[in-house]
Amino acid sequence: MNYRYADRKDVKLILEFINALAEYEKMADQVVATEELLEKWIFDNKKAEVIFALNEQGIEVGFALFFHNFSTFLGKAGIYLEDLFVKPEYRGNGYGKGLLKQLAKIAVERGCGRLEWWCLDWNKPSIDFYLSLGAEPMNDWTTYRIAGDTLTNFAK
Repeated sequence: MNYRYADRKDVKLILEFINALAEYEKMADQVVATEELLEKWIFDNKKAEVIFALNEQGIEVGFALFFHNFSTFLGKAGIYLEDLFVKPEYRGNGYGKGLLKQLAKIAVERGCGRLEWWCLDWNKPSIDFYLSLGAEPMNDWTTYRIAGDTLTNFAK
């Protein structure tokens, strides 16, 4: 399996993967990202990175979008995996595991303390997959979010 980092010419492809993931997660109506926004935030502002998994023909069959976070307890950065998606017809061939291994390698090479991500509670296939890799669920934590109008109003 081969992997490559996305570059600016991949913005359309990145958005295609995001939309495919949103369909899978039954959240397609929540995607407001555009090619212009992705180009600005990923490539101009360098706030995230993307790697692709390539099949034997060099076609992108999976992607992972990630960025650095920081652990005050560890005193070092970590990698947060925002999205991981493998096209349905390529699942079960090691691409998802391969992408996670690539992220683990990046984390180790960069001296990061951990690799973490969220998973929807209903997504049993993904949960079982993550558990099989030795990932530990963080059951003592609840995710909170302020977004949209609530964020704007709270900031006033």
